[in-house]
Amino acid sequence: MPAAPHRSSIRLAALLLAVVSAGTFAQDAPRARARDLGVAPGIFAPGTHNAITDVAGVRVGQVTLVEGDNVRTGVTAILPHPGNPYRSRVPAAVHVGNGFGKFIGSTQVNELGELETPIVLTCTLCVWKAADAMAAWMLERPDMQQVRSLNVVVGETNDGGLNDIRARPVTAQAVRRALETASGGPVQEGSVGAGTGTVAFGWKGGIGTSSRRLPASLGGWTVGVLVQANFGGVLQVAGAPIGRELDRYAFQNAVAANTDGSRGLADDRGDGSIIIVIATDAPLGDRNLRRVASRAMMGLGRTGSSASNGSGDYVLAFSTADSVRRVFDAPKLDTSELANEQMSAVFQASVEAVEEAIYNAVFMATTISGNGETVEAIPLDRVRDILRRHGIAPAK
Repeated sequence: MPAAPHRSSIRLAALLLAVVSAGTFAQDAPRARARDLGVAPGIFAPGTHNAITDVAGVRVGQVTLVEGDNVRTGVTAILPHPGNPYRSRVPAAVHVGNGFGKFIGSTQVNELGELETPIVLTCTLCVWKAADAMAAWMLERPDMQQVRSLNVVVGETNDGGLNDIRARPVTAQAVRRALETASGGPVQEGSVGAGTGTVAFGWKGGIGTSSRRLPASLGGWTVGVLVQANFGGVLQVAGAPIGRELDRYAFQNAVAANTDGSRGLADDRGDGSIIIVIATDAPLGDRNLRRVASRAMMGLGRTGSSASNGSGDYVLAFSTADSVRRVFDAPKLDTSELANEQMSAVFQASVEAVEEAIYNAVFMATTISGNGETVEAIPLDRVRDILRRHGIAPAK
């Protein structure tokens, strides 16, 4: 109908305006990625965009939903390659660091060792709506007309502080738009997509990404990471005690009461969740991808998380290499994988990229108000000062 596109255009324009007016405040200093602050974890160099999309063929699409005073959420979609992921499946594995959450489709990924849809991230009470929308989107494809089973993969974190999560505001249209607008190149970070309403270490959290490219002597493979950061702990950056020095960290009420008697914004137990997605072009089967996924917890731990009781810490790793791709109805698999002895550099790259992606999620996030709450962006000027005092960032 002719009126529908016009209404959609008005709605999209209104949402974009709302993001600008409600999501960014004058007191926010210009945001910066970790490397802009002199923080470059590890030894390996990043790829061109320092993003998950540095793995060739991987695309990311995001839709940010900001409506009225209460809706602050969104959708982030990760597509493993340009083709139909159901017909041309990538090996994959899921590691559960702490299972307080929902990761739709994860049991079949681990059972069969493969991914057959894109990966969608959203808010906790919207996972089923997002899964239904992605299933409909996939089943409409001309080459899917006879398909009677589909394992969609949807992860979540709980943005119920800033977002009216009970309204379940994520729509099928938002999921479709994230899937259909996915692209390579730079990835928007911070308070966008599935990170619009998230909180990390008591500060505004969000979407973060990073990558590592191994030297040619170690295979030349690329490892890319994207995180949806919504968890707690005691923030440290390259070992610098940022959370302690900014006086915002888990359990602070028990160990060091605030001087003004207030509780502060940090969750006292460090609860929350994180979804970590790792992509690589290294030719890995699902067994070694499970090993890669488990190493993500080391990168998470470096940032100050202890994977609290109320934290849902999930990692999904997949390989895009042609030599390990699985045709849906092939009678046998003829794959060529890296040997176990070649895995250590991939592990190292994964740990480094996870750590940096989390820093990027926090540093790039902007102050957001919604649902009666305001969560501040971490003050980067103070972070810089702390990093300088600890010899991490360059002197002025």
